Amino acid sequence: MQDAVLAMLAKEPSHGYDLGSRLRRVLGPLGASMNAGQIYVTLARLEKAGLVVHEHADGLPARPDRKVYALTQAGQQRVNVWLTEVSWPKPDLVEFHLKLAAASAARLADPADLVGAQRRELLRRLHEAQRAVLAEPAGSTTGLLLEGVALRLQADLRWLEACERVWSGVKNESGDE
Repeated sequence: MQDAVLAMLAKEPSHGYDLGSRLRRVLGPLGASMNAGQIYVTLARLEKAGLVVHEHADGLPARPDRKVYALTQAGQQRVNVWLTEVSWPKPDLVEFHLKLAAASAARLADPADLVGAQRRELLRRLHEAQRAVLAEPAGSTTGLLLEGVALRLQADLRWLEACERVWSGVKNESGDE
């Protein structure tokens, strides 16, 4: 969640309420259960860590002194690292989808590029697992475990194909080429 909030702030400084609304919008049904208070707790933690700062902005009479949050240089660096890191050994599919949604919404990266980087890493690991399976004697428990790793990687690669289809459709619908 912290990295997604940082990515949304990379596009532009924002109020906590606006951040929560944007995150819920890009996540669709996955964001429906997001607690509005989570954003403020996350922003406080990010500020304490030196990744964001806030300024008081003149707001509506009913909301004086709204805080507008912006990234620090350290926050921008963390966003850049987050966008380029590949999840392993146990990719968190929700986290990866959140990365795609936040990067796309903030126009920080092409989701297809992120999918491609994830695919390359999973293919590399799949080849390693397949070589290790072949090196094991038939019927070994280690071979069985390695086969499970290979099957999981194959499933994750199929899911990435689905991500690529959906995100290329989103890109085409938005008029980006």
